[in-house]
Amino acid sequence: MADRPLWQLSASTLAEHIASGDLSATQAVSDTVERMRAVNGAINAVVDDLGDEAIATAAEHDRILKDSGPIGPLHGVPITIKENVDQKGRATPNGVAAYKDIIAPDDAPLVKNLKKAGAIVIGRTNTPEFSFRMTTTNPLHGRTFNPWNDWATAGGSSGGASAAVMAGMGPIAHGNDIGGSLRFPSAATGATTVKPGLGRVPAYNPSAAAERGLLAQLMSVQGVICREVKDVRAGFKALLDYDPHDPWMVPMPFEGPAEDGPIKVAFTRNMYEFDLDPAVAKALDTARDALVDAGYEVTEIDPPLAREAARQAGHCLMGETKTFLAAEIRKHGSAELNGVFDNYFTFFEPYEGDDLLKAMAERAHYVREWTVFLQAYPLILTPLWAGPTPRYNQDAEGLDGVVGTLGSALYSGLINFLGLPAGNIAANLNNDLPVGVQIVGRRFREDQILDACEAVEQRVGVMADRLFARG
Repeated sequence: MADRPLWQLSASTLAEHIASGDLSATQAVSDTVERMRAVNGAINAVVDDLGDEAIATAAEHDRILKDSGPIGPLHGVPITIKENVDQKGRATPNGVAAYKDIIAPDDAPLVKNLKKAGAIVIGRTNTPEFSFRMTTTNPLHGRTFNPWNDWATAGGSSGGASAAVMAGMGPIAHGNDIGGSLRFPSAATGATTVKPGLGRVPAYNPSAAAERGLLAQLMSVQGVICREVKDVRAGFKALLDYDPHDPWMVPMPFEGPAEDGPIKVAFTRNMYEFDLDPAVAKALDTARDALVDAGYEVTEIDPPLAREAARQAGHCLMGETKTFLAAEIRKHGSAELNGVFDNYFTFFEPYEGDDLLKAMAERAHYVREWTVFLQAYPLILTPLWAGPTPRYNQDAEGLDGVVGTLGSALYSGLINFLGLPAGNIAANLNNDLPVGVQIVGRRFREDQILDACEAVEQRVGVMADRLFARG
């Protein structure tokens, strides 16, 4: 620990040293809060500073540790929570100024689970309006900056989470994902994550005035973004405690059975009508080589019906969004957000009425094809999007901007549509920005995804170390 400040340490290292008594929770949290306050002004990742409360909680954790041992596996670890999820007594504005006075009556299940594991919340992170953009900005809190480069997006919608983690404001950041919102920010900043599959992590906001649409219930998931794969594993495991408020949750163990022989990995670089950027191709090749050297059996083969399923995912999600959310976006969204949605609705023409019902029924066909394919190939290595990190606000640059960002992210929303888990790990550095790749797995096998991500991380290194070395 002596050669690194505490805020740079992994959650796993902090938890180990706090539990052993080598380090106090107060020291870990205080150092991280100090870091947050030193750098957040330039990055604007944390929009609700809970540092003072966190330091007081850390002192209580130290007393509990002395009296009865650690609260849980993340005892004393500083974390952040995205501002679209309920935390008791705090606002849940979802990036919308009109919602700034919605105060959570209780913690969401995932917040309870993280606290139960002993983690301490030091702040709440920024999200775009309605958590529905490829970049993180809103009229309520302003723009979140990418810690690597001011011209690049920090990603969306969990851009505040990824920027916070990579800038040293806690080793674990909560985020969520309906079409890429854990993976886009991780790819943009060099962080790592796993998007859980359907039914894995409990999701429920006590402040919600109404239920979400059915497709949103099937596609939206809660997770964590971290600097290192081992912390994603630790944070993810802490999220898994069953909560009956989520009717989709299936209580399953984190680890599944071992495979007989080497794990087969399907590898695709097929972006169909979109050109694959050489920087992404290099990242994919690096990840493939790392997996081969780690003992995986990698075969270049396209998963079934990817382009068709991706189109259906876009049309269905925008159809449901138009029904459930369009009136609120028109009423409370900025002119810029409304322009983005105009182009969303142009490119992903919303299905409505019978067309939406038929497409939702057809979803089962695509899920079946992929789950059968995953029986033969338990993991699939894919691009996340066609190019490296987009420019900040590129999705607001007309129809071409939407097509070049969300439109070209074929293997992102598709995976949500199918209810499958997928991880993101940095596998290249291009133009001084990380380039991520995606690894898809079977339902309830996030453990296998993280094992594969770890193999890539061992080859490429932890991107945050390069960022911290720049000063």
